[in-house]
Amino acid sequence: MARPSHDTDPQQLSLFEAGPSAPVAPPAARTVAPSPAPQALPSTLLQQPAALPTQPHPSAGSAAPRFHHPRAHRQVTLGEHRVGYEFRRAKRRSIGFVVGSEGLSVSAPRWVSMNEVDQALQAKAGWILRKLHEQRERADRLQASRIEWRDGTSLPFLGESVVVVLDPRVTGAVLDPGGEALPGVPRMTLHVGLPQSATQSQIREAVQSWLQRQARRVFEARCEHFAQALGVRVRRLSLSSAATRWGSASADGSVRLNWRLIHFAMPVIDYVVTHELAHLREMNHSSAFWEVVRSVLPDFERSRGALRDELLPSLE
Repeated sequence: MARPSHDTDPQQLSLFEAGPSAPVAPPAARTVAPSPAPQALPSTLLQQPAALPTQPHPSAGSAAPRFHHPRAHRQVTLGEHRVGYEFRRAKRRSIGFVVGSEGLSVSAPRWVSMNEVDQALQAKAGWILRKLHEQRERADRLQASRIEWRDGTSLPFLGESVVVVLDPRVTGAVLDPGGEALPGVPRMTLHVGLPQSATQSQIREAVQSWLQRQARRVFEARCEHFAQALGVRVRRLSLSSAATRWGSASADGSVRLNWRLIHFAMPVIDYVVTHELAHLREMNHSSAFWEVVRSVLPDFERSRGALRDELLPSLE
């Protein structure tokens, strides 16, 4: 089956483009379903029409659908669920489905009838509902893991938990690595030079500034290490706060790494660093690219899986 096409810049590659197995998902990952095979494509240009009216279901009444995209134009019954989805016409050769954090989006060529769209939705009902449930569960977990910025809060740092302690005696932020700790008890404390009366925004800004400084320090050291191992040169390293990418690399030797990687243990950081530096030799995701990654990280699949499966707390 055909898949929706994605325009990419051949000079810059993201960690989230296709690899030999399941790709690593971004924090707010979107999932693209295989598209039904197209019929004959007319020669006329495909145009996007005005928003289509929502079609009520005879048994739905006035109740809102359980899954409702904020820009929903239409509704459909899939199994036992009412799904409100965003619909648009697009310059593509087949019907495409995307399930993201907001819900279901459907795009189709101008020549495809709504009856064909409905049939395609029913054919993909199982996949769509599964992904909608996954997105809802992920949103619930994100909400439950939101950090409350206060004295005594904890957050992940290099794969471990660190407790934030407001301590006006120190300047800036100072990490106490601690020593041996009881199982389940964080051994590290981060002393932040703020009074107990500090606001949540002040605490967040101070802690995130410290995390970003640590991220640059760690990333620079790991880039230097793996650049030598791979025989490449990093001309510029910058931190990113992108919502959907852990890293990217450009043909000119520029590398961008998401500072939130500092929450993960070192093997995960090493995987992302190696992934991006490998692009300085292979600007693609071919088998040759993955062999470059494997040459320095033979078990990189394990770290990639951890990056895909872990759910970081919301730090905003």
